[in-house]
Amino acid sequence: MTARIERVVTSGPVEIEGVEHKVENNTWIVGDDAEVIVIDPARDAEKILEKVGDREVLAVICTHGLPDHVGGAIETAARDEAVIAVHTKDKRLWRQTWEETWPDIEMEDEGLFAVAGVELEVLTTPGVTAGGVSLYCEELGAVFTGKTLLADGPGKLGGEYPALADQLTAIGERLFTLSHETRVLPAHGEECLIGDLEPQFDQWLSGSLTGADETEPETTPLLDGKSAAGIKLSLDD
Repeated sequence: MTARIERVVTSGPVEIEGVEHKVENNTWIVGDDAEVIVIDPARDAEKILEKVGDREVLAVICTHGLPDHVGGAIETAARDEAVIAVHTKDKRLWRQTWEETWPDIEMEDEGLFAVAGVELEVLTTPGVTAGGVSLYCEELGAVFTGKTLLADGPGKLGGEYPALADQLTAIGERLFTLSHETRVLPAHGEECLIGDLEPQFDQWLSGSLTGADETEPETTPLLDGKSAAGIKLSLDD
């Protein structure tokens, strides 16, 4: 059986300054007809497990610990007693959603997860969160980038870049060194290719991202899922 990638789109509210906005999140499923790994189980575990069907969930991997991306983690993992993996530096963020639990696996750089004959390699890509990671699958020609890199550029938190220098360093050193044909599968929005985004990197380094921010309103509708509020985040944790 050949490994494949499937997407589940879930949606739900995120509150910003007392106003609720609807956000769409991508959950990615990697596996074959027998076993899968679930990446970024957002909110609706029932919908995710419906897509999984009778296949065994081996692991639930969270590319970061933000609430709208880990909300379905416990229920998704519980059905098959799968392990839950979060990077060490996002454990505190995880606890803001799941106060009485800890993840089973604390991911580190270059860690490997195997499913259906392929491997997912952990690439640390901090910036939006201190423990943000991407997952590279060479066999499937894809990288799951979480909020680090979206189809329209580096992801934000609350309309801002918490640690843009770290984020751009991670993108340049860990993601833009991959083949231009590598599929970018983010936590929000549509997929693209590394080759679609890499030519813009010099502009990002020269300040185009922060320059654009100055002309945008402080709060924008969450159609692309880039904003969140009520999140206590410290990249020093």
